[in-house]
Amino acid sequence: ATGARVFTATSSQGLLHAFEVLYTVAGWRVPLVLVNVSRALASPITLEADHNDVLAARDTGFVQIHAETCQEVVDSILLGYRISEDARVCLPVVVNLDGFILSFTREPVIVPDLELVKQFLPPFRPTHLGFKASVPHALGTAVTGGATYSYFRHQIHLASVNALRVHEDAAIEFERLFGRRYDVVEGYRLEDADDVLVMSNAYASKGKAAVDAAREAGRKVGLLRLRMIRPWPADAIRHALNGKRTVAVLDQNLSAGQGGILFQEIAACLYHEPLRPRALCSFIGGLGGKNISEGEFLAIFEQTAEAGVRGNGIGPVLLYTEAEHREMEQLQFLAHELKTSR
Repeated sequence: ATGARVFTATSSQGLLHAFEVLYTVAGWRVPLVLVNVSRALASPITLEADHNDVLAARDTGFVQIHAETCQEVVDSILLGYRISEDARVCLPVVVNLDGFILSFTREPVIVPDLELVKQFLPPFRPTHLGFKASVPHALGTAVTGGATYSYFRHQIHLASVNALRVHEDAAIEFERLFGRRYDVVEGYRLEDADDVLVMSNAYASKGKAAVDAAREAGRKVGLLRLRMIRPWPADAIRHALNGKRTVAVLDQNLSAGQGGILFQEIAACLYHEPLRPRALCSFIGGLGGKNISEGEFLAIFEQTAEAGVRGNGIGPVLLYTEAEHREMEQLQFLAHELKTSR
């Protein structure tokens, strides 16, 4: 709001503490980039990743970009500034990465050349300033009626939709300068796939390895990774999934009383499509950073293919192994023994 280029970062409970401000800065229409390190929300307490924190913020007005690798985090920050500062958008951007899986992991990253970065991201020239130290005043404090409020909230929606085109333009230039291409969704071995797994973030790397293993076993499967979740890239998703036999959505989140958040949005996106898949299947996995094994991915493909034959969906199914179930039973037994021994 002062004309400076702004960056900040948070994680999990910290993002929740900022919720009032998230809506405020989006309503101010000020550009900034926020990196969120996704971590599961208390209670109970864990230090590992799932996406309930960032997806709870999906209606704030922030553009959301979700990264698979550390390289993609770095690159998405630059793309985030281009999107946020574009006059067609003027909205804040959150770049999301998985806690511990990426934030506490070392992997090779190409640091973009500074001169190329300056070409891609020239100095910020704000079209309007909210605050000047020499002219004290308040911003966004007027109490409005419903008609005025509706107008401005809808402007946020329209600006967010504009981010799809702005991202496309920025991605083309980014590829020209840096040689790396990012689209709003990423397809992996989709061309001839009958059954497709949809997911986001770092566990998609494990999903791709499972796709390769399933392909070696003769299954025609593929993966669609969601990079941009707000605005919702409906056209790109429909283009990727129309005509497929089945779609399974693996959510690393859980909306209590409903199921997976991304599954709901995928289902709504495909509902009116005449070529929509025969079956939509919902799986919940990786909550609190719980491992998802290759065997579990392969089981998803098998169950999804069976659902396609029947022509009906399944889920939400929680990925939970027999060994994990026995471990939980033992923990509950020990807790009961401790309680009764007092």
